[in-house]
Amino acid sequence: MAGSTTGAAVAAPLRVCFVCTGNICRSPMADVVFRALAERAGSGDRFAVTSRGTGDWHVGQQADARGRDAMRRAGYDGEAHRAAQLSDADIAGNDLLVALDRGHVDALRERGADPDRIVLLTEFDPEHPEDPDVFDPYYSEQPVYDRVLAQVERSCAVLLERLSARDAAGSAGPA
Repeated sequence: MAGSTTGAAVAAPLRVCFVCTGNICRSPMADVVFRALAERAGSGDRFAVTSRGTGDWHVGQQADARGRDAMRRAGYDGEAHRAAQLSDADIAGNDLLVALDRGHVDALRERGADPDRIVLLTEFDPEHPEDPDVFDPYYSEQPVYDRVLAQVERSCAVLLERLSARDAAGSAGPA
């Protein structure tokens, strides 16, 4: 029969938005890494991933060259990223808002985001850093970008694992 499908209905992808300050350093790394990890795990179609900045300083710009270099050397392609500012539609339209530091959590709450949909990326870092914020490398040299990328990779791997397990269990709550 035309237009019919067989098997179980396909669930809508979980909409995940990574949020940092300018959307050129940390959140693009998280966006690119999470997408790549999901694709490698065969679950890329289960997630709709974006990233945004709380400020508008860099709208339309590529990710910082040092971040793109760190990603390239680690096997990720961040060249297509263009910075975008967080909008009310982003806040309302995403299932999970992943803040890169506590200031971003506060900014999301101030803008009316549902606190149950906000998580801090470092909550998923298996190395449990003392500082709950992913350090902003903007004024730093390349080695700091490399360390930030490593933290983002660790955290995104656990986040993906938890979201995939939650999805398999049929839970609708955040990670």
